[in-house]
Amino acid sequence: MFSSVWLPRKNKKKLKENGNGAFKFNEKRISASSASGALYHFGTSGISVAVATGLTHPLDVLKVRLQMQLVGQRGPLIGMGPLFVQVMKNEGPKSLYLGLTPALTRSLLYGGLRLGLYEPSKYACDWAFGSNNILFKIASGAFAGAISTALTNPVEFLKVRLQMNSDLRQRGPIAEMRRIVSKEGIGALWKGVGPASVRAAALTASQLATYDESKQILVNWTPLEEGFYLHLTSSTIAGLVSTLITAPIDMVKTRLMLQRESVVGSYKNGFHCAYQVLHTEGPRGLYKGGFAIFARLGPQTTITFILCEKLRKLAGLNAI
Repeated sequence: MFSSVWLPRKNKKKLKENGNGAFKFNEKRISASSASGALYHFGTSGISVAVATGLTHPLDVLKVRLQMQLVGQRGPLIGMGPLFVQVMKNEGPKSLYLGLTPALTRSLLYGGLRLGLYEPSKYACDWAFGSNNILFKIASGAFAGAISTALTNPVEFLKVRLQMNSDLRQRGPIAEMRRIVSKEGIGALWKGVGPASVRAAALTASQLATYDESKQILVNWTPLEEGFYLHLTSSTIAGLVSTLITAPIDMVKTRLMLQRESVVGSYKNGFHCAYQVLHTEGPRGLYKGGFAIFARLGPQTTITFILCEKLRKLAGLNAI
């Protein structure tokens, strides 16, 4: 999967040069174009994201609560620690798992598509333009993220609604979706799809491109080779970069999805929401819940990539 310039030293031992000066695998690998290959390709991605989502879901609930603090106002914000204590005291431990069912459902679908579409998109760029540099990796990640989110936005919308209201736990996700459709129309399920797609495009582009490029740089400039420590280091870097880029977009997405639950007037669109937040809450408003986002996205990114690489190896697929 790597170009011959960036091939890991360890992998180069497993490859041999053909007549054109390119490298090819000696060992037999599953073709992603086959039915079983496609199943493994998307399945390993979806399972990895779902496991990471389940482990970090309480932090996602806290992030949403933090983002909805002082809507339309300036003032001191509650930190993640005090908010955690407050939620545990008032709503109990189960409230930290509000929206878990739609979150896991979305992870299997969205995660499988987001990670699964990245490589085919990257290969398409390589075939069309004869290059696989960082810009094409960013473009491939942005495309994969945006398409995946547009298709799975209803599940994300339902998850956010459930996370914000513990009373909905008794009703359940299916009943809540029916209520939303009957009262707000089916189009409500795609509220926030604009900023959600932008966020997913930015997240996937920054996360996957950074991870991919970090692996190549670390393999060439450090003693690290394909394996756990390389995956851990690269995924940690990817988690940090993606958090810094996506935190403001994530906050706007959350506000749009929850505006009917808020006491302030409706936002017209993502740009209007960002403007209103900057005007009424200041620049810090765009990074409300930023620490919670990193506390969740950092470990989630690390778990996702480490597990995905392991599952891909077991399935007979090449490393990312």
